[in-house]
Amino acid sequence: MSLDLLSRSARRQQGSLLEYISPSRLNCWLACPLKLKLRYIDGIRSPPTASLFVGKLCHSGLECHYRHRQLGITLDADDVCRRTLDGWDDAIAEEGMRFDSEADETKARRQASDLIRAYLAHVPGDEPRPLGVEARMQEPLVDPLTGENLGIDMLGIVDLVIEGRDDAGQPGPIVADFKTAARGGAPLEISHEIQLSSYSYLFRRLDGRNEAGIEIRSLIKTKTPRIEFHRFEPRGDMHFRRLFSVVRAYLDDIDAGRFVYRPGFGCGMCEFRETHCRGWSGVC
Repeated sequence: MSLDLLSRSARRQQGSLLEYISPSRLNCWLACPLKLKLRYIDGIRSPPTASLFVGKLCHSGLECHYRHRQLGITLDADDVCRRTLDGWDDAIAEEGMRFDSEADETKARRQASDLIRAYLAHVPGDEPRPLGVEARMQEPLVDPLTGENLGIDMLGIVDLVIEGRDDAGQPGPIVADFKTAARGGAPLEISHEIQLSSYSYLFRRLDGRNEAGIEIRSLIKTKTPRIEFHRFEPRGDMHFRRLFSVVRAYLDDIDAGRFVYRPGFGCGMCEFRETHCRGWSGVC
């Protein structure tokens, strides 16, 4: 791979995919490089689905709860839900959200509120004060195994960092990510590996400690909402070797301007399937 740092630096100043790497950009590229181009270079954005919009509002509510906890203030569930729903109309305008009917919007409001309440009922009242909430972490990408500086930063927004314990019972920080899901059960770890390894890398660079564990905290959108915490082991050499191999391949494609069409299972959930991909000619 060519590491033309001066060339990359010049392009970063103009604003491009080489300003920084993020887990969401890597996962988008892995799913389909053409989708990455349409979203991040061409700037084509579609309104979120109702499901994604509910997830964003749940994140907003939990951020409100934990930012107050950082200050030593515990809001009750009614207050958290009120503050979250007070921002509903602003969120609709910001996201360009469109509901099919008033009934669908009412259902989404109720679902967001019910999920937030279920989460707050699930966590213990003496949960430790958070170390970080919606923490913006940005660090240079330096391969921890080889010391190679890739000449670009990694940027991630970590939902929650909180004191906990590792599997041996020793105290240490837990890096947690919130997800909303239609059904319960342990998430397939490998499908979240890029995000989990990226967050671990960023946390270790900034804090100087290894995480005691990584959690996905799932808010399950069943008729009666459920909350599930799933713990994954701290990242090891294998995880970082795989992460940096993906990063290098990503940079090779971006440097070369390769944004291939990658049809597959994910097309069924892609907002560009009908509007941009069906008639794609193969030329970027």
